Amino acid sequence: MNNLLTIPPLSLYIHYPWCLKKCPYCDFNSHEGEVKTGYINALIEDLEGDLKYVQNRAIESIFIGGGTPSLMSTEDANDLIDGLKERLTFSDNVEITMEANPGTFEVEKFAEFRNIGINRLSIGVQSFEDRQLKFLGRVHSSNEAINAITEAQRVGFKNLNIDLMYGLNGQSIDMCIEDLNKAIELNPSHISFYQLTLEPNTLFSKFPPRLPSEEVIWEMGEKGANLLNKKGFRQYEVSAYSTTPSIHNLNYWTFGDYIGIGAGAHGKITDMNTHQIFRTLKLKSPNEYLLSFKKNKKTSRKKMVDSLSFEFMLNGLRLIDGFDSGLYESRTGLSIESVRSQIIKAEKLNLLDTRDNWIKPTKSGYSFLNELQEIFL
Repeated sequence: MNNLLTIPPLSLYIHYPWCLKKCPYCDFNSHEGEVKTGYINALIEDLEGDLKYVQNRAIESIFIGGGTPSLMSTEDANDLIDGLKERLTFSDNVEITMEANPGTFEVEKFAEFRNIGINRLSIGVQSFEDRQLKFLGRVHSSNEAINAITEAQRVGFKNLNIDLMYGLNGQSIDMCIEDLNKAIELNPSHISFYQLTLEPNTLFSKFPPRLPSEEVIWEMGEKGANLLNKKGFRQYEVSAYSTTPSIHNLNYWTFGDYIGIGAGAHGKITDMNTHQIFRTLKLKSPNEYLLSFKKNKKTSRKKMVDSLSFEFMLNGLRLIDGFDSGLYESRTGLSIESVRSQIIKAEKLNLLDTRDNWIKPTKSGYSFLNELQEIFL
């Protein structure tokens, strides 16, 4: 029933596909090597092709991901932000995040990135133990990670995320908690605390490391979550803990809209003219992506979202606090009755709690999130 559909908030995702070194666990669209010239111009052209999707909305958040976006020059970053400002309206409290590696080369640019208008950094630390950093293929040391975080705070980044992994090679529960305590002591506003997974088509999938047992990894997650909550980092999503939740993250999990530009970038758009919801996907290869602009060819594919209820639940059920049934209706255009039988089934299995139109995973539902989400497939 599409008459329930309302237009959601709008974010922007920008993909920067280059990095110094491909990590053995990484399955993202990232490529070692020199940054190709003309990429910033291509991003702006890409955006111009998607301006029709804005539909009179201000941009609530921007996330520059990769790859390693902090490798870009300050001149390129400035041209990028200026190009966005010329074509888009930013909300008063727009959140602009850049992913950054804690290497010395990038840290020297933090102050300039802040002056350009980037107001949030997400620093890929992954571990504060040098042995683990070597195992993960990272190019920084523990000391460099600590220095990067303190320098980011010194130059004015109050909104700062630390990425931290657990379930690493030879890692004990005590080692995991020690890593987490080091992150907490640095006083970021946000910590992404997540399990190392062996993704297909990565070096780790071809040559699997010896990871802790499932029981030990589960205990790491439980003890880590308890510690973070005790220290004032409130869990609001599966792997996200914060004193300041990310606007961009929340827009994803509440099934908001986002334009995606850059090689391999995804987008999700609600078209209020046709009352349809679709996803966009840009050419994945950076070379083909750049060549397409030189030859004035299309870079984007558009595909309708087939199962709106499942897609919404895939995102919404990740939220610790759950969501109001009205959000489901306004973001999908469907009545909550369209999933009533699945909700009842999940309640009977003690995976879901529903009160006063509020839908929330139980503790058991959160522990078995994949099983809960699959009920809506």
